[in-house]
Amino acid sequence: MEYSGLTKVLGGEKVLRKKIRNQMDLIELSNLGITKDALEHLVNYISIPLSQIANLLPITKRTIERYPRKKHFNRIVSEQIIQIAGITAKGVEIFGDKEGFLNWLNRPSKALAGKTPISLTASRFGAEMVLDELGRMEYGVIS
Repeated sequence: MEYSGLTKVLGGEKVLRKKIRNQMDLIELSNLGITKDALEHLVNYISIPLSQIANLLPITKRTIERYPRKKHFNRIVSEQIIQIAGITAKGVEIFGDKEGFLNWLNRPSKALAGKTPISLTASRFGAEMVLDELGRMEYGVIS
C-alpha cells in the first residue's frame, strides 16, 4: 500500500497529526480514531455526498453531522474510513489520475457482478474484491 497517498486522501499529516509509514501506523490510527475532519477530506476527495459515505459506514449521517470536527470516531468506524481511503489511494495510483479512478469507482463493473466498486466498500469482503480488481487492472489482467 502507498501510505503517502492514503495520508493525502485523509487530509495529510496536519489533519491526521501523524505520518503513516506502515501497517502499524494504521493500527495506531484506527485505535486512536479518525476525526470528522479527516472523514470530510475523504468525502471531498472522492466527491460523494456525506449521505452516500454514511451508507458505507457503521454510523448514521445524522450522527456524523453532530460530531465536532476534531472528535474521533470509534475504532470500527475508523477502520472502515481507512479502508475506503486506502482503496481510493490505490485506485488513484493505478489509474494515474483521480478523475479516471472516480469514474471507475462509480460505474457498475462486470467483474464485480454489475455492482459499483464504491457500493462494495461497505463490507470488508466487498472491499477485498475491489482491491483484487484494482490489482488485476494494475497488472493488465482483464476480467
